[in-house]
Amino acid sequence: MTPRPHPEGGLSHGLLLLMSVATGLAVAGNYFAQPLLDLIGRELGLGPSMAALTVTAAQAGYALGLILLVPLGDLVERRRLAVSLYAATAVFLLVSATAADGTVLLVSTALTGLASVGAQVVVPFAATLAAPAERGRVVGTVMTGLMLGLLLARTASGTLSELGGWRTVYWVNAALMALTAVLLRVFLPRLGGDGGRLSYPKLLRSTMAMFRYEPLLRWRAAIGALSLASFSVLWTALTFLLAGAPYEWSESGIGLFGLVGVVGALTATVAGRLADRGLVQIVTGAGTVLLAASWLALAAGTRSLIWLLAGVVVLDLAHQAVLNSSQNVIYALRPEARNRINSAFMTSFFVGGAVGSALTSVVWVHGGWTAVCVLGAVLSAGTVVLWVLERLTTGRAAGKPPRPAAHPATAGSAN
Repeated sequence: MTPRPHPEGGLSHGLLLLMSVATGLAVAGNYFAQPLLDLIGRELGLGPSMAALTVTAAQAGYALGLILLVPLGDLVERRRLAVSLYAATAVFLLVSATAADGTVLLVSTALTGLASVGAQVVVPFAATLAAPAERGRVVGTVMTGLMLGLLLARTASGTLSELGGWRTVYWVNAALMALTAVLLRVFLPRLGGDGGRLSYPKLLRSTMAMFRYEPLLRWRAAIGALSLASFSVLWTALTFLLAGAPYEWSESGIGLFGLVGVVGALTATVAGRLADRGLVQIVTGAGTVLLAASWLALAAGTRSLIWLLAGVVVLDLAHQAVLNSSQNVIYALRPEARNRINSAFMTSFFVGGAVGSALTSVVWVHGGWTAVCVLGAVLSAGTVVLWVLERLTTGRAAGKPPRPAAHPATAGSAN
């Protein structure tokens, strides 16, 4: 029986929970391999660098999916698109579970990443189904599920691999993704699907054109990219810090430390509720300032575990506030082009994260934790500057109803 929506037109609690869990399961598949690289390499006869390519393959596949598949939500019926992507993810995970060599595993991992962008179809789907007065809470709840999936994937992966080997992780996730596909097919309503006047090539071109027509999207994409870059700087360098003096933690201890990030993920709904009260800009501003301030505590983390913990919690909380408030701003721009806007935003977002990780590798070698903290602080300060410039140069208030006239970037949308 399909869950009934709230009387005011929003999502039912059951459907919102399903969509939150669905996003978490989808992204988790891209991170399962990280703590298992040594096990996978030994069984399949892969060297360390070749085994590490499985992580790169997942990221590359996900990036392509953001660009090539997420915009389809504005062209085809969204429930069918979401269900198809979740079913495809389950199939590719099964291929990974039965991989006999490294080539098969790399290809299946890349395809899993490609299809796992179904999570980024579900997020704007939830924003569309939500009543305007509760959109912030709904987006925050779904993003909490996504972030929990990302953060808990490594812990779940280690536990399952100890019970039945590294392939067990893929078997279990494949079964869960297949079940999720069925549940989404049963409970999600049909949405969109007339195809509009856009061909697929025009759809992709119009996605990039969103940056030209929507100044708020440009500002928020830049803010989001710097925020994730700062976030990635921390989590990339943290392993090096905890593995060396004075901490010298084991790999399992370092993996468990990642659970600290759950605290930040659980605050996404709070930021969403504040956004629903018309405080979206205050949430963004406070988030950018806290993001920069967190690096002061993190800088003291070389000498104090308490300061390190405090810095991690504040940075994760601030990052979630910036991300959630930015999503509320961009989802209010063009409801008929919400998937293309999400595609453009999230592509920029993850490019920022990749750049942050790459810079961290270089900075750590030359300056250690101190240099890493300087890099993170500079990137975080950039979010403050961009937010101030956005407020000074953009006259259109976030959250107002979109203009009635469609511009060329959205003409012919399916919805």
